[in-house]
Amino acid sequence: MEQRIVLAAKKMFKKLSDYRKYRILETIPGTLTWTTFTLAIILSFIKPIWVIYFIIVFDLLWLMRILYLQAYMIISYRRFKKAVKVNWLDECKKNEHWDDMYHFIMLPTYKEPIEVIRSTFQSLVNSNYPKDKFIVTFAIEERDKERAMANAEIIQKEFGHEFYKLLVVEHPANIPGEMPGKGSNIAWAGRKTKEFIDSQNIPYDKVIVSSFDVDTCVHREYFGYLTNMYLNHPNPTKTSFQPVPLFNNNIWDSPALMRVVANGTTFWLMTEQLRPERLFTFSSHSMSFQALVDIDFWQNDIVTEDSRIFLQCYLEYDGDYTVTPMYIPVSMDTVMGNNIWESLKNQYKQQRRWAYGIEHFPYMIWFFKKNKKIKWREKFHYVWNMGEGHFSWATAPILIFILGRLPLAVARYQDSPSVAAQTAPYVLEWLMAAAMIGLLLMAIFSTTLLPKIPEKKHKIKFVEMLLQWVLFPITMIVFGSIPAIDAQTRLMFGKYMGFNVTEKIRK
Repeated sequence: MEQRIVLAAKKMFKKLSDYRKYRILETIPGTLTWTTFTLAIILSFIKPIWVIYFIIVFDLLWLMRILYLQAYMIISYRRFKKAVKVNWLDECKKNEHWDDMYHFIMLPTYKEPIEVIRSTFQSLVNSNYPKDKFIVTFAIEERDKERAMANAEIIQKEFGHEFYKLLVVEHPANIPGEMPGKGSNIAWAGRKTKEFIDSQNIPYDKVIVSSFDVDTCVHREYFGYLTNMYLNHPNPTKTSFQPVPLFNNNIWDSPALMRVVANGTTFWLMTEQLRPERLFTFSSHSMSFQALVDIDFWQNDIVTEDSRIFLQCYLEYDGDYTVTPMYIPVSMDTVMGNNIWESLKNQYKQQRRWAYGIEHFPYMIWFFKKNKKIKWREKFHYVWNMGEGHFSWATAPILIFILGRLPLAVARYQDSPSVAAQTAPYVLEWLMAAAMIGLLLMAIFSTTLLPKIPEKKHKIKFVEMLLQWVLFPITMIVFGSIPAIDAQTRLMFGKYMGFNVTEKIRK
């Protein structure tokens, strides 16, 4: 697998020298991360007072960051709660062209059980939007043909009559130059669906594509909200639409650690909704079919095709492409396994796959340099946000919770008379306590986003949902820093990752 990925990477370049230059760019994120840790440890012994000052300033900056992110989260949360109360189909009907629009819904599958797939299709049927405007593509893999065809037969029988068209498209295995995974599957299925759309003479700019994971259950008002936004956007074919992801399909059954990771991801993305200049497409999202055709569909040889699709469009349109936030949710599964150990492994692999989005860092630098039409300031903005975001992802929790304690221990061992060494522990404790305000807000908000508790669950589960946030520092390191370091280190050494499908389990 790894050799195939290396060969695919080399095919991206006409000259071997270009590949070697690109490899240098791939080493930058991992090098910065490991250099930071190395210097933090060495200087803690050589100049512990310097490091103590640095840690205090670093923690203070992070506290300020947490507080303003909480403000973003509150605003985003209020918009979210307001949006879900509106009948968006009625809003759509105020536009005379609303009935011209079609929705192409992509649902790729690989080894998921029928229970997961059925709930996703049921959510489409329950949508407050005419289903005769839905073109649904169930994208299966030849690698899982027996199971996939059995599931497809069930889905066709139960839901095929509900939509304008339900297509079942099989992605062949072992196509040269492809990486087995979601990207190659949906790229193949997208081209096959284009053949159907062409046969129906439907204009591309009248088709909105929603690329969903197969466990994505849409809110009842999702397609009305999306259509209304598309019709009222000044340039709808040159933007992607990003909803709020809630990982709560199976949240009442998932382990506490997994729930904290899932909710933390949701809240982080909610804060990003108010900063669209930082937004990338993530997981389930929507866009114009015209843009998808213009870039020749998703890239089929990378791990993180969901966010790369934005960069493909951004480069295709010379920077004239954006991501528009949607304050309406889609619901997906929290990571689970058959036992706690499997759940932990699955969660780690999912976080590592998400962190492997750092593969966009060299891609941006390489292709931004070639595109002279995009403003330098915009290029720097995206490269900086990507680099700083992944650097902080990998380093901040370890610096705050682990390495930040090292210079204090060294200074005490050396019996340092410095005021910084004497007062730093109290300062750090105060900063930690202040940061707990953010945790308290997340704990409160998380309970308001929960689905209705199943009758078989005891009401004490609500208390558990609040108390679980004491695990947040652990999840930041185990399912934050470490998988991010893992991903950056693999990229640094050219040990390219393949696509790992997160197991879907429902009780």
